[in-house]
Amino acid sequence: MAHYALIMLLAGIGIPILAALNSALGKFLTSPATAAAITFLIACLTCLTAMTTTGSPQLNTILNAPKLYFAAGLFVAFYVLSITYIAPQFGVGNAIFFVLLGQLISAAVIDHFGLFGAQIHPFDIKRASGILLMALGVWVAKQA
Repeated sequence: MAHYALIMLLAGIGIPILAALNSALGKFLTSPATAAAITFLIACLTCLTAMTTTGSPQLNTILNAPKLYFAAGLFVAFYVLSITYIAPQFGVGNAIFFVLLGQLISAAVIDHFGLFGAQIHPFDIKRASGILLMALGVWVAKQA
């Protein structure tokens, strides 16, 4: 389990870096949408490389997946487009603070109801306290 935590920690470290780099590219190009498209092109090529080197499911398996699962791409696009546009005006730290707050709320709801096949972790006072403490910690760190 430690390696899962490390990988997710690295992913978390990458989110503000992504926000800063992509917003800088958007400002440089004077087009957040173009910056996001370039980011997606590079991401797509990276994923295609990973897919071909690790093996991928047959096309009919992909086409038979529940269509709702493909909505994940809309959320990725919304995140990248919004952070690329908002961060230069709002600040990377401020933008990421609200992203983290949204993640805490959304994760609690998904876990509580076991949405999309997630493991169920009921929302109780202990979990609420932990989420509140995390949100407060992020807010305090942002104030420094």
